[in-house]
Amino acid sequence: MDKQRDFVLRTIEERGVKFVRLWFTDVVGTLKSVAIAPAEVEGAFTEGIGFDGSAIEGLSRTYESDLLAYPDPSTFQTLPWRGDIDPTGRMFCDITTPDGEPAVADPRNVLKRTLARAADRGFTFYTHPEIEFYLLKSSKYGEEGPVPVDSAGYFDNVPGGTAHDFRRRSVRMLEDLGISVEFSHHEAGPGQNEIDLRYADALTTADNIMTFRTVIKEVAIEQGVYATFMPKPFSDKPGSGMHTHLSLFEGDANAFYEPGAQYQLSKIGRQFIAGLLRHSNEISAVTNQFVNSYKRLWGGDEAPSFVCWGHNNRSALVRVPLYKPNKGQSARVEYRAIDSAANPYLAFSLLLAAGMKGIEEGYELPPEAEDDVWALTDSERRALGYSPLPASLDHAIEYMEESELVAETLGEQVYNYVLANKRAEWRDYRSQVTPFELQRNLEIL
Repeated sequence: MDKQRDFVLRTIEERGVKFVRLWFTDVVGTLKSVAIAPAEVEGAFTEGIGFDGSAIEGLSRTYESDLLAYPDPSTFQTLPWRGDIDPTGRMFCDITTPDGEPAVADPRNVLKRTLARAADRGFTFYTHPEIEFYLLKSSKYGEEGPVPVDSAGYFDNVPGGTAHDFRRRSVRMLEDLGISVEFSHHEAGPGQNEIDLRYADALTTADNIMTFRTVIKEVAIEQGVYATFMPKPFSDKPGSGMHTHLSLFEGDANAFYEPGAQYQLSKIGRQFIAGLLRHSNEISAVTNQFVNSYKRLWGGDEAPSFVCWGHNNRSALVRVPLYKPNKGQSARVEYRAIDSAANPYLAFSLLLAAGMKGIEEGYELPPEAEDDVWALTDSERRALGYSPLPASLDHAIEYMEESELVAETLGEQVYNYVLANKRAEWRDYRSQVTPFELQRNLEIL
């Protein structure tokens, strides 16, 4: 740690960094930032930076509002979009109470706690997200709704198109920030794009996702367009998901890999999937945290709506992808429900906790789904045991309210805050009179 701190202080001096932004997130996953002068960085490492936690969504209660932000020197990077004018660095922070205890409502700490529990059993958790988003001409919209920057489709090559320049600039910036990108391409919706980050340990990936969202927004502003991670901005176009590939390692060995087993998937891998399936409804209010999230889940276009797994089956909630035979390091499972607007710290915590529960309790993996699950009738799905994911946010809240796993993983304060926040969102949504109702009913009733 001392070497990392020394490196940061030396880099700040050598590069002439004028400001250092300290980043953390609230419980919903909104990025928070406070800028300090270079002269304050050394003190921030040793004493933290004090702030009023009660002013941050869900972070602390009013009577215990004093909190400290301690920058993590391993996350230091200079921000490429700031250029050479007032060079600016950033570090993610761990939040503590004044007596040095980790703040129970810090989402980064929730993930660290969950990772530590897995580490006690000998496991390291790796994640690899495929992040979708829409590029729009503006954040403003009229009666016709938002306007995408193009009308291209999946993998389309658009000569001179906005998305090409946008993705190229975004990938360069991400690489400058030390974030490795595996793929980038146009997605199925008009103006929809996908950028896949290379796999890393879950804490690094969660930090990378928060940085990614900021980079995408900054590049969009730079290019005169608007980027949104809203799960379903268009009713008749695909939603934006964040399919996430998950794997557990024991030391250097992939715990999901077993040569000769079906799909070369080990018993641990099968139990992990069984845990994801059994607890998927309970964790939905976090992996799919907005009213709009359920428009994506139940809007078709390859979003999963039913609890099942399959080998390379894109209609399943959990997919075991094809990978190079006998290449054990690449064994993984893909969770397809999570969307691009989730708080990655809390979502990864619950995905890991659900999978670990399957391992610890020895859950049996049900038979795989071989058919296109959407093409089946309701009675066929019932007969095969494919239960539906929550159909709406209030449905997801009901599952979460009954979940010991979610309460234990998030901790009492985060658990209660998420529930209160989501109940308030549902209450506000339910009170709306929508254009759909007015168009359908006003004249004929």
